[in-house]
Amino acid sequence: MSILTYRGYQGSFEYDHESDLFHGDVLHIADVITFQGRSIDELKASLAESIEVYLEHCARKGRTPEKPFSGTFNVRISPEVHQRIAMRAANDGVSLNKWVAKTLEKAVMEHV
Repeated sequence: MSILTYRGYQGSFEYDHESDLFHGDVLHIADVITFQGRSIDELKASLAESIEVYLEHCARKGRTPEKPFSGTFNVRISPEVHQRIAMRAANDGVSLNKWVAKTLEKAVMEHV
């Protein structure tokens, strides 16, 4: 999957050989935002235009546009792992949330 980013929104795209076009959709939101282009430059411009149109539409309707990421997500883990994580956080003197956030940040930075 190929990804483009504009103003914090991510769009995935694929090439359609039959139409000789790149087609894309914005990810991680319920609203549907699409974009297309014949080249990567056109595709980038189309993504930007589609997001700007979406933001303008939301403003006209007095509606808050969806954001791709809120900074909150739920993770389902076994009770045993939950307990171990809570114990590690307590041993480190931080909240469970802070411990998980710090651990995830470290894991992501190691793979950059």
